[in-house]
Amino acid sequence: MKIEWAPKNVPIERRRQAFAMAFFILSFMLLSLGSYFLTAAFLIYGGLYLRTLTIIYLVYVFVDHRRTHSIMDGNGLKIFRNNWLFRHYRDYFPVQLVKTAELPPNKNYIMASFPHGILGTGISTNMGLDISKWLELFPQVRPKVATLDQNFLTPIVRGLLKSWGLVSVSKEALVYLLTKSNDPKHKDNQDGFTSNAVAILVGGAQEALDSHPGKYILTLKNRKGFVKMAIRTGSSIVPTFSFGEVDILDQVANPPHSKIRHFQDFVKKLTGISPLVPVGRGIFNYTFGFLPNRRRIVQVVGSPIDVIKSDKPDPAYVDKIHNQVIEALEKMFAQYKDQYIPNAKNTKLVIH
Repeated sequence: MKIEWAPKNVPIERRRQAFAMAFFILSFMLLSLGSYFLTAAFLIYGGLYLRTLTIIYLVYVFVDHRRTHSIMDGNGLKIFRNNWLFRHYRDYFPVQLVKTAELPPNKNYIMASFPHGILGTGISTNMGLDISKWLELFPQVRPKVATLDQNFLTPIVRGLLKSWGLVSVSKEALVYLLTKSNDPKHKDNQDGFTSNAVAILVGGAQEALDSHPGKYILTLKNRKGFVKMAIRTGSSIVPTFSFGEVDILDQVANPPHSKIRHFQDFVKKLTGISPLVPVGRGIFNYTFGFLPNRRRIVQVVGSPIDVIKSDKPDPAYVDKIHNQVIEALEKMFAQYKDQYIPNAKNTKLVIH
């Protein structure tokens, strides 16, 4: 295999962006794995004092999550969601945000987000890591990103996730956020924000398994839980589409019914997580490595789909709203693909 090395005369700004990307991914990978090893080491090899503190911390994590769902109510400290590192992370691709309609801050929103891709980079950047662009376009609307509930039971990492505005995708956490008051005078809105927008990557782990460059395959036809949640809480659904999301990373070939796909499906069923084998580029080469490729990602935010609130959603009404979401995504894809996707004529939207 011939290796394509990065040229020596790369502009300094691009080097900073690559450094920011490598630092973020390496740090998060090490923390994710290292937190478990470190906790186990403290419990096995630590003295009485260290073991006691570790046990107290683990009990606190469990109890706090059960009590508060690990939710950060506001936007958190600005330094954690708008800093040098994350601005360069954004500019590495770059990640852009396009507004097509107003999101009035007098209601709460479910951002039905597609496609998942390998990392969900468009959503996590615009609504988690660097929210400066979001706040410019949607003032008074707090951006939140929903992720797997078990992530908030991971020692150390849970603190980072909370600081980036990530929340549990559990029913209890979503109900808590989506039923928050929109009254500017309410005590929870003293920060000047009166609305919560919670992004849900509806296709989840299943959609991630189908992520390959140039292929926009959505898992949506049988995913109606987000619609039911919107109806129960009276939240509007906002379809969003991140063009280019699937192009930043490939993964080892895993066609349906292959051995590797059967293994991935088995692990996903047990854990809720897809064991992907991503294929990217290196820090100093463009051929292989763990870094995403530099491909533009454009998250287009669509128009809100209002719903009639009901504690017991009627199945026919759920289907009606669900179909409206599908139609909105198809229309959005057709309208913007030529503008944001290379070789758009040969790119189709497939909804499973």
